[in-house]
Amino acid sequence: MDKIYINNLEFIGFHGVFPEEKKLGQKFLVSLELIVDTREAGKTGDLTKSVHYGLVAQDVERVFLEKSIDLIETCAENIAEMVLKKYELVKEIKVTVKKPWAPLQMHFENVAVEISRKWHKVYLSLGSNMGDKRENLLEAIKRVGELENTEVVKSSTILETEPFGYIEQDNFLNACLEVKTLLTPQEFLSSILKIELDMGRVREIKWGPRVIDIDILFYDNEIIQEDNLAVPHPWICEREFVLEPLSEIAPNYVHPLERKTIMMLARKLKESGKGNGD
Repeated sequence: MDKIYINNLEFIGFHGVFPEEKKLGQKFLVSLELIVDTREAGKTGDLTKSVHYGLVAQDVERVFLEKSIDLIETCAENIAEMVLKKYELVKEIKVTVKKPWAPLQMHFENVAVEISRKWHKVYLSLGSNMGDKRENLLEAIKRVGELENTEVVKSSTILETEPFGYIEQDNFLNACLEVKTLLTPQEFLSSILKIELDMGRVREIKWGPRVIDIDILFYDNEIIQEDNLAVPHPWICEREFVLEPLSEIAPNYVHPLERKTIMMLARKLKESGKGNGD
């Protein structure tokens, strides 16, 4: 992917932990590396197909100077978030904030923080078999879209499925979502668990009835094995109620472990006659 660089924008800011830093101010240098596809702009000369670095620089200045902040780490996060949210063509950003006048009692060139941030593509599975099941799904989708720095990109149709594992319960309604977010996997997990809790989810019986169930299926192409999170979701390939709606919104997405597309996995499960339930 192509890159646009904006190097060493110089500002006098009032950032720092010490009172003197907030009162007297000091010099900061801010650099950006923007991951942008510039090919169409380069071929046509159309600036709207690229990112106007002059406008980006002005926005960086506004964000950097609008209020006093203790940490340059926070300054970098604020800049990255602003650029990614305002400039749709920017898929990823690297922000470096240098502090050449930092209060160190020794010779040094500068103190600096460098961060890389990007939009992440996340696929979710949602299910409900208690109360107004359709309304529960729609409310959960709404709440996912309202999460901080998160947007629902695609939503599958809603389908009805028979329960799996614990079968003495009502049928489920299921759907899948494609979401883009700036949240980390753990931040996103915490957010959807809170949605479940706020909507009345109670975990009593494994595979039992639930007002709402939200599972992370994929997070980019990452493979995550942590105590509270496994991505890709380990049951994807055995659940038709996941693969069917997922193949509707992401048929050509390649499972990072199985190395097969979602459409291929759905077809294989259907032919085996084993996929069912929640």
